[in-house]
Amino acid sequence: MTKKIAIVGPESTGKSTLTKLLAKHYDTLWVAEYARYYCAALTAPCTMQDEINMFHGQIALEESILAITEKDFIFCDTTFLTVKIWSDEMLGETPQMVLDALSERTYDLYILLDIDLPWQEDPLRDFPHMREHFMATWHKELKNLEANYIVVGGIENRLQNAIAAVDQFLRSV
Repeated sequence: MTKKIAIVGPESTGKSTLTKLLAKHYDTLWVAEYARYYCAALTAPCTMQDEINMFHGQIALEESILAITEKDFIFCDTTFLTVKIWSDEMLGETPQMVLDALSERTYDLYILLDIDLPWQEDPLRDFPHMREHFMATWHKELKNLEANYIVVGGIENRLQNAIAAVDQFLRSV
């Protein structure tokens, strides 16, 4: 069974970059963040239906990678837990199908990226002033799931710290 290692965290913490670098380092596959592509095409504020679409899209991307790999593990550039966090924050509720899937579709390790990197402007990022809030939210959500997670930070040595976390995880399985 292929293990899933999720790279998660608030906006502008280097998730996409780190996910690609880790996949290259370990010569494995990675799953892109579906919401980035979806939101880039939005022409109106995000709705509950959009969140549901992003949930299904993220799962479909993961399933497509899992279907073609024989690797022991893959990396996921975020997870559908992001849908819960954004739905709660922006719409005041989470679609029930997302809540139901949280306990059914688990990840073997979450690497929660710290907010120690400088903010990088991006048209799809909205909350530079709320990084602490979202970091606390990620901690809360991962604890609620009783998830296996580790916080990884470092500006100059972020990749090396993440590799050390993954190596530790791999030794334990």
